[in-house]
Amino acid sequence: MTSRNLRWTVAAGVLLVAAVVALLWPRTVPSLSSEPVSAEPSASAASGPRGTPGAPGTTPTEPEPAVEQIPMPGCWDGLHAFDASVSMDSFRQALTTAIGNGDRYLAVYLQERLTELVGNDATRALQVLEWARSASGPELSIYMDALKAAPAVHAPQVAQSLLKMGEDPGAPLQTRSAALDALETQRKLAPGDIQRLKKLALDETLDSTAWVATRTLGRVMKEDFERTGNHAPYWKELLDIGGTSDDMAVRLLALEMPSYSNPIIGAESLDSLKRILSNDRERDVREMAAFRLGVTSEPEKAMEILRAAFLAEHDLCVRWAIFRFAVRAGGDKALPMLEQFAAKDPRFTQDYLEFQALYASGTVDFARIWLGKREHHNCLVEEGAPH
Repeated sequence: MTSRNLRWTVAAGVLLVAAVVALLWPRTVPSLSSEPVSAEPSASAASGPRGTPGAPGTTPTEPEPAVEQIPMPGCWDGLHAFDASVSMDSFRQALTTAIGNGDRYLAVYLQERLTELVGNDATRALQVLEWARSASGPELSIYMDALKAAPAVHAPQVAQSLLKMGEDPGAPLQTRSAALDALETQRKLAPGDIQRLKKLALDETLDSTAWVATRTLGRVMKEDFERTGNHAPYWKELLDIGGTSDDMAVRLLALEMPSYSNPIIGAESLDSLKRILSNDRERDVREMAAFRLGVTSEPEKAMEILRAAFLAEHDLCVRWAIFRFAVRAGGDKALPMLEQFAAKDPRFTQDYLEFQALYASGTVDFARIWLGKREHHNCLVEEGAPH
């Protein structure tokens, strides 16, 4: 947002976004009272018709010089009155109106307003959860996203209600997923709650809800680790999920979650990672296990695991993951092992020579080593892209 935009209130800022896309929407915008009001005309419409060269009945004109024009915010009928007297009940009616009229910008504003209304009030947060039980689609998302951002989500009774909703076998999977997603802003989880999330993550009947449970466990781990340095109880269960889930996406995500905070993996994790790297049936999961072995308090042991895995592995891309994460684990001490890898598989000869040259230049930080390394294998793909 520019300094000029900051002169407007938060509400006007949201309305400004709506005005920017006025040309793409109908010439009326829904009001909080369900009565349409005229939107502000666009700058181009206000300037009058302009000829199009070659079109019948028009006269070509010289193009006008570009002039910076700041779009004026639109308005919703009754917004100021609504803000002055809004209550939980009147909010719900306003949201129903906005969703019914397809006004996504008003809905976004109302979501932010609901977060403010809930604030630290656990009673209001529980009321929003009651609304969410019978909601679906955009309405459900707005309730849960608003609650997720409100301080009251950290109240024990609110967090427990969200977890119970995520566990409720009678609730739609969409509702269960939304509840577990709203838990991810928790600062920490008690041991019992970690186990409850793990149980959901391992339930193959839950489909994407199991994936959300895994992500929530990982995101709370990140929050707790960044605040207190504590990651071990979360990672222990994520590692078990990564080695036992029947869902490849869940296994992959469980092993990936430490990547967002990079805790040091201790010796107690090495046997499990070795087993996954050696035995998992999916290439992506084996690559992720190699990745995890790259940041450890036991680099020599990690390199021995990577050495054995490289010799037993036949997939080029998994071998390349093992190769580069051996460098991350051991730095220049991994170079003799890389030379052995290149002798075993000549496709990695150029990689070995480039890593050797980079370390010989005096570079030691892996991030800089990696930035200076050329890519010779068609293995690194964007997230979500097919291999």
